[in-house]
Amino acid sequence: MMKITIGSRKSKLAMWQTYYVEERLKAAGIETEIITMETKGDKVLNTSIAKIGSKGVFTEELEEQLADGTLDIAVHSAKDMPSRLPEGFELIAFTEREKANDVLLSHQADLSLADTGKKIVIGTSSVRRRALLALHYPHVETVDIRGNLQTRIKKMKDGLCDGIMLAYAGVYRMELSDMIVHTFPENQFVPPVGQGCVAIEAAAGLSAEKRSAVRSCLNNVDSETILLAERGFLRKLEGGCSIPAYALATLAGDQISMNAGLVSLDGRKNITASQSGARTEAERIGTELGTRILEDGGRELLAEIRSQQAADNA
Repeated sequence: MMKITIGSRKSKLAMWQTYYVEERLKAAGIETEIITMETKGDKVLNTSIAKIGSKGVFTEELEEQLADGTLDIAVHSAKDMPSRLPEGFELIAFTEREKANDVLLSHQADLSLADTGKKIVIGTSSVRRRALLALHYPHVETVDIRGNLQTRIKKMKDGLCDGIMLAYAGVYRMELSDMIVHTFPENQFVPPVGQGCVAIEAAAGLSAEKRSAVRSCLNNVDSETILLAERGFLRKLEGGCSIPAYALATLAGDQISMNAGLVSLDGRKNITASQSGARTEAERIGTELGTRILEDGGRELLAEIRSQQAADNA
């Protein structure tokens, strides 16, 4: 019997995703073993992701074990993956995408971002969410918040903030939907690349037999198509978690449509673009959208963002 060794971070959400993958593999008669570990992003909780550096924050330790053969595959949130993987690694499957929206969680059932008459503090570790809040809700203050979902909720209840901005998928999977007080529309708060989807990473040397088995059990063709487009966009911007870029691709039959953009850290500049075409051209459409954003002032805006971040990190 074939055996697949699965690597994962230790958080409850990461393990939910890993058990989901394991169940799919076991249903196909494949033996599994799970190996868990902490990554740099899990250990360093007193510093923002942007300051740690976006490349490999949640993946480097897992990739070391993929490379030496300890692991066959690693399970990730697709939104955590760098736009370019290190040489010798590839994403071989994408699961069916959950709803991609951002949501606001709070222990205050009546919390409303539309209330401009009182101080509202929102916790988030995402530069994109901070920037979009500054754009759409300039009266709202933000505070950096790190840790797993349960840790963030405790920090909120202890008084750090009034609410937490998160991905719907993680909240739903942790069965905390009853704490959602607001769902941000996708056309206003466009999600980051890959949000709501689980990505399966492997070393290039994984056997063809195991690669084929994993793809057969786990890969959703529609998810793969839209992620090719979205990741093509982010790769053109040479971005990751540390830049406030966003992209969402959707499918309708044989057509793919995508909205993407880049917003300044203070929310005052927001460069957007959209494009549609044949789903077979998904990656090209993503790359072309990235080019359009760069040519429409995005190149200068990226330089400004990185300069500001470098100054903050100094």
